[in-house]
Amino acid sequence: MMSADVENGMVPSDATSEFLRRVYELPAGERLLSCIQCGMCSGSCPLGYAMEYTPRKMIAALRAGRIEDLYRSASVWLCVSCYNCTFRCPSGVPITDRLIGSLRGDMLSRGVGVPAELQAAFEKTTRYGNPFGESPKKRPDWTKEAGVDVRVLEEGDSAEVLWWVGCFPSYNKRNQRDTIALARILSALGVDFGIMGSDERCSGDIPCTSQGEEGLFFSLYEHNSDQLRNRKFKDLLVGDPHAYNAFKKEYPRLGTPLPVRHYTQYLAGWSPELRRVMKKELRAKVTYHDACCLGRRNAEYEAPRVLLESVPGLQLVEMPRNRENALCCGGGGGGNWLDSFIWQRTRVPLPMQRVQEAAKTGAQILAVSCPLEVPRFEDAVKTAGLEGRLGVRDVSDILAEALGLSGGPS
Repeated sequence: MMSADVENGMVPSDATSEFLRRVYELPAGERLLSCIQCGMCSGSCPLGYAMEYTPRKMIAALRAGRIEDLYRSASVWLCVSCYNCTFRCPSGVPITDRLIGSLRGDMLSRGVGVPAELQAAFEKTTRYGNPFGESPKKRPDWTKEAGVDVRVLEEGDSAEVLWWVGCFPSYNKRNQRDTIALARILSALGVDFGIMGSDERCSGDIPCTSQGEEGLFFSLYEHNSDQLRNRKFKDLLVGDPHAYNAFKKEYPRLGTPLPVRHYTQYLAGWSPELRRVMKKELRAKVTYHDACCLGRRNAEYEAPRVLLESVPGLQLVEMPRNRENALCCGGGGGGNWLDSFIWQRTRVPLPMQRVQEAAKTGAQILAVSCPLEVPRFEDAVKTAGLEGRLGVRDVSDILAEALGLSGGPS
């Protein structure tokens, strides 16, 4: 619901100045002044066509002292944090994290137009440490079906690798198959690894930081940082690119540097060994979808491809939009909890566009490296009528099959 003050046009006259002051105090926030109104951000936004206020127009409105116009618009909630705008801005304006994130934070604090489904995700994360509303005690339940020993590290314990499993891989039944696949791969390689089990909480990158929920993010950061400091490890391994981005960029910003690696980066270093022990050929044409947080945000494009190309018989083909030009799955920036909100305003789901692109390559498998993408793309495959023609699989699941380690829950 929109507050009465905003609805009646009674936002304090200095609201725009106060908002800009807060943004300028953030790291790189002063770059907002560098906008040259070229429109590159708006032209590269995958949902810009549905926005009343594209990023360029948002900045123009702020310069005109019209932040109340942005409060009345749904445009800010259409951003899926694909990072295209920031990546392509010739002036280096941090649009995604500073402009959009700060506007959302301002709107949240004023109670302005926050979509109900997103608010529910915030409330569940606040109460349970995950957006599903599941008990923290259930986080390690997937290990019962792993078929290998998965050590839960208590405070003071140590391991070569601390695996941050994440919310989707821990709780979502479909994602658990890929979680088990990675556990079996690490075990087969003889890696000394462990997890934090019920002491783990949401990393905070999604849905919190990208949606402006800095207070909730900081609470999660404090809990997770304390838990991480109480374990000894050489590498922090993550499967979710959003958590990878949080640990690589946001946690160090707040004072907790971490030796984080996405699992594809870690396993790419094992690729010679993996090739030697592959037991099964996978005779299939595969195309890979670049996750925004791993690709555009953190410039990792090759590690997943190195792993896929190590699989005997696998033929890797590229979609026209790949690497830094890849189309977003639409799940970032809280988009995973805003599908109905975005659908009502666009009618063209991004995941459906993406699976159609994948099918046109002739690939039988769409490979991904982000847990959000598996259920999103599988639903899109069904909606697009591509069942039986295109399957969606995590890179870890593909590797596990080639290594003869498959067999988790589906």
